[in-house]
Amino acid sequence: MFELIRTNDPVLISFVESLLRDSDIGFFVADQNMSIMEGSLGILPRRVMIDKDDAERARQLLKDAGIGDEARPPHGDG
Repeated sequence: MFELIRTNDPVLISFVESLLRDSDIGFFVADQNMSIMEGSLGILPRRVMIDKDDAERARQLLKDAGIGDEARPPHGDG
């Protein structure tokens, strides 16, 4: 799995989810339920995870949407 973004911003998470869903890129949001543990303060960031095979296409999708700077840098581990 590849971590596409990590953020505390629920609006950004929702926007990225919409972009990925509309492009048929599978994803899941990790740490989404941690808000229960932290008392809904928004301190712990959520991570949008995608398959490594979709990483380049998803990064380009974010770039085209004007939020490419939000994407995590590509990992050197292949």
